Amino acid sequence: MWKQPWGLKEGFAICIGLFLTGIILQITVGKIDWDLFAFPVNIITLGVFIAGIATMHITAQKVYLFKWMSRYQAAVTAMLGVVAVTVIMGVIRQKPFHVEVLGFESWLGFSQMLSAWPFILLYMWFTMLVGMVTLRRLFPFRLRNIPFLLNHAGLFIAITAAVLGSADMQRLEMTASIGSENPEWRAYNKLGEMKELPLAVKLNEFTIDEYPPKLILIDNETGKALPEGKPANLLLEEDFSVGNLLDWHIVVTQHIPEAASMATEDTLRFVEFHSMGAAYAVYVQAENTRTGEKKEGWISGGSFMFPYKAIRLSNEMSLVMPEREPRRYASDVTIYTEKGEVFESVIEVNKPFKVDGWKIYQLNYDHSKGKWSTISIFELVRDPWLPVVYAGIWMLIAGAVCMFLTAGKTRKEDKK
Repeated sequence: MWKQPWGLKEGFAICIGLFLTGIILQITVGKIDWDLFAFPVNIITLGVFIAGIATMHITAQKVYLFKWMSRYQAAVTAMLGVVAVTVIMGVIRQKPFHVEVLGFESWLGFSQMLSAWPFILLYMWFTMLVGMVTLRRLFPFRLRNIPFLLNHAGLFIAITAAVLGSADMQRLEMTASIGSENPEWRAYNKLGEMKELPLAVKLNEFTIDEYPPKLILIDNETGKALPEGKPANLLLEEDFSVGNLLDWHIVVTQHIPEAASMATEDTLRFVEFHSMGAAYAVYVQAENTRTGEKKEGWISGGSFMFPYKAIRLSNEMSLVMPEREPRRYASDVTIYTEKGEVFESVIEVNKPFKVDGWKIYQLNYDHSKGKWSTISIFELVRDPWLPVVYAGIWMLIAGAVCMFLTAGKTRKEDKK
């Protein structure tokens, strides 16, 4: 071992050495704090990294290690090492960087792999090899090497930009309220720290489109829907009137989409109520098809103003209306920028608004008030390195296409 020419054994030895070194650093120093690599530190680090690779390429004829780094034995073993730590990351549940991990997991860093030394050292080694191979094929330049260069240079760009750019990515949460006199320009990170933004958001209106309500049977002791494992339900669409749930025949005789509950001396009834807090209510007649037992009464999912109402069919089960599920929720907003620009937009889930490098996503709302929510919670994301990552990915795709198009031509040339 370690006798020239080096082979796979030396490559595996280097990967194992890097992994063990990473474990030692993880135990003694702790996880990597990527916030320390925020601009301009990440630019300087990238410059030093590229300069180091270029220096190794230039001195490859004098230093055997550098020469060996551009050979397939180094690439194969490094790739296997990267695959191994990636598998570990996939098997072990990962936790956010800002969460403090205690015990054995914190020593090894396997539950926060993206900031763990073993993971970073192996990926750094792999990226260095990719850079070395790219420079080896780049000089002297030949047209037939273009697909190879696009693949390897694209991979190098994508990995380095994704790793070093993570320190500059901002992911913040903002809560805006309807009726607020001033637009909201403050947002908070995962640690609860306030950040002032170069833009402001004013919430004009919040709307929810809901699925029709449902009737289900629940177990009175556990509260679980019946039958367990495969619960049944009746969807209360406008034309619904009759249905069956297990042994119960259900007849809906009255629908009130917007209702309020009114307590009388001996019962609770629902009347139309077209205002904030209105709840969906139906009057139900239920008959057990086996025993002939009959029950009837009002059922409602309730709201933040009115309590829910159910029918107790027996000692074992009740007929209830669970909370309605949102089909779509959106915020009508006005967005102001430092440049004096004003934008009107409707922000929905998976339909963000983009402005000045920021993406504003619809994240949440006040679930206690449901469709009557007066607040909307947005997620604001800014990743200035993302275009660079995309450029690397597109280079990879272009390289793959070029290799596919030139594969037949290469085979013909080889036959000649």
